Amino acid sequence: MQADDLFCFQPVYEHLAAAGHQDWADEIRGAIESAIALDQHGNLSQWMEARRQLPSGPKSLHVDDGRIVVGSAVMADTDVLREQLMGFHPWRKGPFRVGGIDIDTEWRSDWKWNRIADHVEFRDRVILDVGCGNGYFGWRMLESGARMVVGLDPFLLYVMQHEAIRKLAPAGAANYVLPVGDQLLNREARVFDVVLSMGVLYHRTSPVDHLQSLLKVLQRGGQLVIETLIIDEPGQQVLMPEGRYAKMRNVWFIPTLEMLTLWLQRTGFSRIEVCDVTPTTTDEQRSTDWMTFESLPNFLDPDQSSRTIEGYPRPVRAVLTARAAR
Repeated sequence: MQADDLFCFQPVYEHLAAAGHQDWADEIRGAIESAIALDQHGNLSQWMEARRQLPSGPKSLHVDDGRIVVGSAVMADTDVLREQLMGFHPWRKGPFRVGGIDIDTEWRSDWKWNRIADHVEFRDRVILDVGCGNGYFGWRMLESGARMVVGLDPFLLYVMQHEAIRKLAPAGAANYVLPVGDQLLNREARVFDVVLSMGVLYHRTSPVDHLQSLLKVLQRGGQLVIETLIIDEPGQQVLMPEGRYAKMRNVWFIPTLEMLTLWLQRTGFSRIEVCDVTPTTTDEQRSTDWMTFESLPNFLDPDQSSRTIEGYPRPVRAVLTARAAR
């Protein structure tokens, strides 16, 4: 299977080429082809067939009480459609309503959206969303007037969840999820007006390198939105877990706000603002019928909910914005 036969990423390549970065567009195209060919879990054909079987119309998309709503409630047999959508389990970011069926995702991503929406200008912006999952935030950004949203996520399942939603969305909706990671942000290419990194920083072995890569692709004066785990304590401190944190293997550095601010300043960002600091609750992140694996209630100490199962402070997340100063 060729990526160009499966996905319509041509508008992304054209945007990069028009900005003078044809070589970068070619590199991204090649990385996508490699990801498709590798298909680490061997499920791509299965997901493509599940998408093919989804009903094809009518095409519509709007937001209702935080849900991305596509399709009509009378478009298909609900039991069959539910089974088809369950073929894309686990659904982590959302919520969605597809053909009248509510997909209650692990994360109430609409709550996170509400924390950033009033702090970012999306209208007529070209936006990069790093670690975008299934593209939920991209739909919200389009609703807020974005011109194009380019999401990066290396997990093919999330890409295929997005493609399932796209099948019922209006043709030409400029929200794309590319099956690649942020390792491709490897050059000076200031082609995005806004860059989001939400839930990514603490997974990076070098958080400063991650911030520098975001700066490289952001227009001068453009806006960064960073959402990450923090340690809600004073001073310039960093927690580096000895092993897992909240049962996650790949958590490396969790800073305090002061330390995160310093990282941003040293990287080349200015006008840094703290938009929100919120402890993650078991109402916001939990297992559901659409994500049946363990979730936050299983990650906390059952006898002391202020600590993770490993004894670290429980998850607290902060949202900051900053501007590219150089």
